[in-house]
Amino acid sequence: MTEVLLKELSNSDIDWMLATGIREEMTAGAVLIRQGQSVNALHILLDGALTVSISQAENNPLGRAFAALEGGEMSEREITRLSSGEMVGEIPFVDAYLPSTTVRALRKSLILSIPQQQLAAKLEQDVSFAAHLYRASAILLADRLERIVTQLGHSTLVFAQPQLREILFIFAQLHDSDIDWLMNAGHVNRIPAGDILIHAGRPVEALHILLDGKITLSAFEDERNPLARAFSSLEGSDTPEREFARLSRGDMVGETPFVDVRPPSVTVKALEDSLVLSIPRWRLAAKLLHDTNFAARFYKVLTVLLADKQQAIVTRLGYGRLIYSTGQPLDKSFKYENELSSDFLAQVALAGARFDWMLKRIRGS
Repeated sequence: MTEVLLKELSNSDIDWMLATGIREEMTAGAVLIRQGQSVNALHILLDGALTVSISQAENNPLGRAFAALEGGEMSEREITRLSSGEMVGEIPFVDAYLPSTTVRALRKSLILSIPQQQLAAKLEQDVSFAAHLYRASAILLADRLERIVTQLGHSTLVFAQPQLREILFIFAQLHDSDIDWLMNAGHVNRIPAGDILIHAGRPVEALHILLDGKITLSAFEDERNPLARAFSSLEGSDTPEREFARLSRGDMVGETPFVDVRPPSVTVKALEDSLVLSIPRWRLAAKLLHDTNFAARFYKVLTVLLADKQQAIVTRLGYGRLIYSTGQPLDKSFKYENELSSDFLAQVALAGARFDWMLKRIRGS
């Protein structure tokens, strides 16, 4: 994935990272990130290979069930491998979760580590750098998520309900001017129950924000190639799909074309009569290209949502101690794993107010 960083970062971005980062050689088996322990740097793999694994919790019945089905023991399970150019440790810079995986060197590897304090300051002060890094992170996370789902099996998607309500993050991060632009650039569509908004395997033409109603996400049960799936949907042939998620007002679909060149692997259908704000793909792409501040906020949102989906797969499968265990005291002075920050929670009311404001303006017009 070296080409992602070279394509998305500018020369000045790379120069700053090389000047600020610390190079470190890792021996085979050395741990770079340990599950459940805080990360104090962004790590870029310059050479070598890393393995990403999940520890299975002894006290989690679902984790034990999956281990029994797979004929394994309650230990660690590899979910993906990382090659040169990939980043790890980026999630602590965009949300409040502790790492859900352990990252080790598969063989002798060279790492560039950028301290958290310097990176946080750079992201705050240099909006161009922020836009580039968040976009690169989103692209890498989208690819990693696809590999994890492939490794674990598509059936795991049924457990991968996001832990964050998307509305609580999207509308907390975007500015009023961003929301105003989305309303002016998009158009409101009423989607009757049963209508398909996005076909699996076919191009996505718009970013959709669900204003009211409910939509379902489903994936093909078979493993036919994407072109065959696309033409089967065009012909209206009966192809087995499995529902794995339901979304409600404030949720967003159709964002993947901005970080992933592959066609979507899911079908999005209205479960009931729904109201959707649709922003054409070409208009949003032009906005991202010419408005760096908007791009930084937009790609940060995508990075967090992709990280949250990855976290959700880990949690729903019962791997790792990602939520408080039975019997653990609910104490204000106790720091729980993956506890959301007070700053984030303080923005929840703002997010709700912005969404309600958008709805009133749309209904008023």
